[in-house]
Amino acid sequence: MTEAILLVGGKGTRLRPLTVHTPKPMVPAAGVPFLTHQLARARAAGVEHIVLATSYLAEVFEPYFGDGSALGLHIEYVTETEPLGTGGAIRNVASRLRSAPDDPVLIFNGDILTGLDIRALVDTHETSGADVSLHLTRVADPRAYGLVPTDPTGRVTAFLEKPQTPEEIVTDQINAGAYVFRRSVIDTIPAGRPVSVERETFPGLLSSGAHLQGMVDSTYWLDLGTPQAFVRGSADLVLGRAPSPAVPGRRGESLVLPTARVAPDAKLTGGTVVGEDAEVGEGARISGSAILSGAVVEPGAVITDSLVGAAARVGARTALSGAVVGDGASVGADNELRDGVRVWCGATLPAGAVRFSSDQ
Repeated sequence: MTEAILLVGGKGTRLRPLTVHTPKPMVPAAGVPFLTHQLARARAAGVEHIVLATSYLAEVFEPYFGDGSALGLHIEYVTETEPLGTGGAIRNVASRLRSAPDDPVLIFNGDILTGLDIRALVDTHETSGADVSLHLTRVADPRAYGLVPTDPTGRVTAFLEKPQTPEEIVTDQINAGAYVFRRSVIDTIPAGRPVSVERETFPGLLSSGAHLQGMVDSTYWLDLGTPQAFVRGSADLVLGRAPSPAVPGRRGESLVLPTARVAPDAKLTGGTVVGEDAEVGEGARISGSAILSGAVVEPGAVITDSLVGAAARVGARTALSGAVVGDGASVGADNELRDGVRVWCGATLPAGAVRFSSDQ
């Protein structure tokens, strides 16, 4: 098994302002673009050829990853001129695949952090003789997700919309965003128009009698669709809770990149990462947070479960909790931002302007 498609074309609207200047897969997590972790895990599982299905800010991917040789991969790029959805994106890159009709092709969503055993998913696909195999995970509260029930052999029996009542929760299994397609199945997806693999392709295959196999793997799994989830994912990578061979340093309470400057008495805990050329001042306390490249955290600031964007500044004694400060923004001294507050890229918040806030 040597081939995969990564779907990295989404706009990342829920992640704004993190994605104003940067596509979601390129936002740094644990010191490197999130996509680096996915590529490294795919390579570790034996994948050699990867096609990136790009759209939003497509021009930033190739200058960073090039031909993929630095990661031991061969990477190709296909850009959608108009958004095609997940199924349409898969079909749009089909001409770049090298597999024979019955060969397996791995497909990953570009916003899922997971400990999935990739080899086991491919083995399940091949031993079951499935047309498509899906990674399924179990969640405590499946109401926010589509449900994927299976029979005792793991064969998928239905794709159910988000349940509205307790009676509709017939399983705790959900689509976890990683698939193995038989190569020939990809060519059956309509070309040149938007297609949702979740809402159109999979239900259509099931109704036509195709064999769709589910493999439940309930190791680490996190959808990085919100700023809070993204910050948590970055921290879990640093702490070692989420696996990745691409974390640029030892796992632990914090990860400080080599060119960052951290005051000796600053305290970094909870999987905090301090990016390249960032500065953390005296007495600052940062927990479970991401301080991106070139950002400045002034003395005495207290930052918890938050993200400070590239070249942003957090003033002295300012407290952030569950907040996001966009690239190049400046939050003056003695502010207090909490509970989902987002400061837009380039914005300036004067000293002492906000003492507290609720979710907005």
